[in-house]
Amino acid sequence: MKNFNELSEREVLALAISLEEEDERVYADFAEGLRQDFPASAGIFAAMRKEESEHRRKLIELYRQKFGEHIPLVRRQDVKGFVQRTPVWLVRPLGLETVRKQASAMEVETRRFYERAAARTQDASIRQLLDDLAQQERSHEDRAQELTEEKLRPEVKEDEERARRRLFVLQVIQPGLAGLMDGSVSTLAPVFAAAMATRSSWDAFLVGMAASIGAGISMGFAEALSDDGSLTGRGHPWARGAVEGAMTTLGGIGHTLPFLIADFHLALAIAFFVVVIELAAITWVRHRYMETPTFSAALQVGLGGALVFVTGVLIGQS
Repeated sequence: MKNFNELSEREVLALAISLEEEDERVYADFAEGLRQDFPASAGIFAAMRKEESEHRRKLIELYRQKFGEHIPLVRRQDVKGFVQRTPVWLVRPLGLETVRKQASAMEVETRRFYERAAARTQDASIRQLLDDLAQQERSHEDRAQELTEEKLRPEVKEDEERARRRLFVLQVIQPGLAGLMDGSVSTLAPVFAAAMATRSSWDAFLVGMAASIGAGISMGFAEALSDDGSLTGRGHPWARGAVEGAMTTLGGIGHTLPFLIADFHLALAIAFFVVVIELAAITWVRHRYMETPTFSAALQVGLGGALVFVTGVLIGQS
């Protein structure tokens, strides 16, 4: 890798051409990746791609005037100081906020490059173009806002908000809810069976931790290996697996931690109270995000939890 200050004017222009070409293709990938769920935002990035294409055309035209037809391949990874970007094709499906943040970071980095390049360039025409491009990159954020106001009418924003909510439910809420339900309900039986059988807070705590962590690992791997999300839109499988595994463990640990209290009866009472809170939280999430009627959600969750709880107590007392 070369230091930026060691680049010649010819290499600076070649690097600028390479950067604009890369940004153009990234914006094209953004537009394509958002087209299905966020068509209006896809149009914004398609317009920004055209602007980057025009920048590249101006740079190539000036390069030909100054240095001829051959343009050496100087890339961002060949020069120290550039931030390494995650390839867009590795991030599927694309999240709207993630894309906008990455686009903003790209514009800031490119603008700084042009400002530094213009400051150390001696040729007047090259400096003029680099200064102009820096100014245009600086105004890209304003241009993006103009495009947003132009393309994202109120009804379109509502459609995109609904699409974003749908993706959030698919990629986060569903695996998280499945994990929370499994962790909160399935671990009730072993925890309370151990508690009633041994009458020991510490023994119940050890059983609860083992059941919670084991269930979290199992559910996490099961979700991660279920599908890759390419057809279902459910997001990256390992991200879903991490969410489901973490929520499964959390659901089990919630009513396990009270058994750290040495007084067995007090620990048992607090654990029972925590179970009620967990089931209420699951009911709220089902109502809020899955649009399940509150009474129906409470009945389903409460009945399932009660059956598992009673099973654990009966087995522990047998």
